[in-house]
Amino acid sequence: MDALAHQPPQMAKANGIELCYEVFGAPDAEPLFLIMGLGAQMILWDDEFCRDLAARGFRVIRFDNRDIGHSTKMTGGKPLRPMELLKLRIFKIAPEAPYKLWDMADDAVGLMDALGIKAAHIVGASMGGMIAQEIAMRHPDRILSLTSIMSTTGNPRLPQPTPEASAMLLAPPPKTKEEFLDRFAKTWKLLRGGSFPLDEAKDSERAERIYARGLNPAGVGRQLRAILASGDRRERLRSVKTPTLVIHGTVDPLVRPEGGKDTAASIPGAKLLLIEGMGHAIPIPMWPTIIGAIADHAHTAARR
Repeated sequence: MDALAHQPPQMAKANGIELCYEVFGAPDAEPLFLIMGLGAQMILWDDEFCRDLAARGFRVIRFDNRDIGHSTKMTGGKPLRPMELLKLRIFKIAPEAPYKLWDMADDAVGLMDALGIKAAHIVGASMGGMIAQEIAMRHPDRILSLTSIMSTTGNPRLPQPTPEASAMLLAPPPKTKEEFLDRFAKTWKLLRGGSFPLDEAKDSERAERIYARGLNPAGVGRQLRAILASGDRRERLRSVKTPTLVIHGTVDPLVRPEGGKDTAASIPGAKLLLIEGMGHAIPIPMWPTIIGAIADHAHTAARR
């Protein structure tokens, strides 16, 4: 089989639910799972990004987290209220949540079981990085290497998102397709923290594709609750023995650079790669640096 072969989307039973996933690369290559962030479908791991990783010798698996894309939609949980956020910030009282980040970590491991994969390299972005951290803590025998991108530890003392990023995160969902397409372009321009024409040129196509696969605003709210209700991971992260790479942008407006620094400081032996001018996104001009770092880290870990 072609090393860059792309299998069409499939469904698998995992941890009592169904997850939609896709595979790039040769079946005998080292498995590498890509876990996306809050409210983000798996296709935000760009097809070419996945092919480039597959070309480095990996069997790349991307999937929709629960409550997003074509994976199982959960129930329960109301939109976050300002009072809940105030209680969290001032009194450290976590909001209630129908599920936590560790349940989503168990989803990923359940997908590994369904695919007959004993252990894999795990790469997570934003909330996906938090889920990847949970896999390393809960299932250390199932993870070959950990790459945590633009993520954080749950430390409540770290700097908060910028006011603009907070407003974007808590804005009411768009009511029409036109509003969604407009919001998508504005959101990613804000998150990238700068001008990236190659990405801006693809935003319309990306948004159309996401809209066609279906939106689930209530699910995004439940995922946000899962993040806020899962607490501070720093103490547990000290037990992680998995080779870890932390990647973070210097101008991230949503998960500030201190989140990446705190992650690297909390995991023994973790390496920190700060990328100048990168925001809360993985822009096309920075793919060579990021893909190269992921691949080098994973291959080095596999040789240990």
